[in-house]
Amino acid sequence: MKYGNKKTIIDGYKFDSKLEATRFLYLKKLLIAGTITDLTLQKSFTLQDGFIYNKKKERPITYVSDFYYKDKNGNEIVEDAKGFKTDVYKIKRKLFLFKYPHIRFSEVIK
Repeated sequence: MKYGNKKTIIDGYKFDSKLEATRFLYLKKLLIAGTITDLTLQKSFTLQDGFIYNKKKERPITYVSDFYYKDKNGNEIVEDAKGFKTDVYKIKRKLFLFKYPHIRFSEVIK
């Protein structure tokens, strides 16, 4: 159990925390109501492409959001449910904001 989170399964999806599962239920209601569209879980974004250095392949750096969806105006939104912000998360968040300024980044904090 990472950071004291309790894994939860809803609709066949495994969530890393109760906070994330609760947020999914809320977003699911918005989806059903037609307030949001294109709800996607665990959408991956490339922050830096892979490359070759000294004949060695370096893997790309990616960020995986908890939720991705579009609001009623078609604006793209990424959400991350966080109880604790790791140093790696803070760096990836900044890289995401720089590379994808057209996507609204939202944090759901415990």
